Amino acid sequence: MKLVLLADTHVPVRARDLPAPVWTAVDDADVVIHSGDWIDVTLVDRLKARASRLIGCFGNNDGPEIRKLLPEVARADLGGIRTVVVHETGTAAGRNQRVSGTYPDADLVVFGHSHIPWNSMVERPDGGGPVRLLNPGSPTDRRRQPHCTFMTVPIINGRMGDVVLHRLPPR
Repeated sequence: MKLVLLADTHVPVRARDLPAPVWTAVDDADVVIHSGDWIDVTLVDRLKARASRLIGCFGNNDGPEIRKLLPEVARADLGGIRTVVVHETGTAAGRNQRVSGTYPDADLVVFGHSHIPWNSMVERPDGGGPVRLLNPGSPTDRRRQPHCTFMTVPIINGRMGDVVLHRLPPR
């Protein structure tokens, strides 16, 4: 199973559309995960139309139309990987322990908000195994980062493969 992770797309405020490499990855994916700050419901509809499966939540910049369509926290079982999708997780300091404590039943937590890519692993507070925390950054608004980014992750036989951070060329 191929996952594409997106966040903080801010379309059409930061960009008119997603970059072509993102659409190519969406077309090739089994599941697209978007962790909020879509801005316009049109992007939700376009991703639903092109993705085999779309899982998403709303972000702090999303208005009432998107909040009617998507939850604040989305949950899914993806090939045996218990996945949580949320926009905000608080400051970077203490994030691993805070998130693993907030979502103790998750194997994977995908989040956004900061536009800063994040890839970490932490043990659950109850000793129940590792939790992977991933933030794909933003494919349209790099802020203080050197590149706009998104992530892909394969799930093979109930295990996550290598996480790939895709750096997009300047627009």
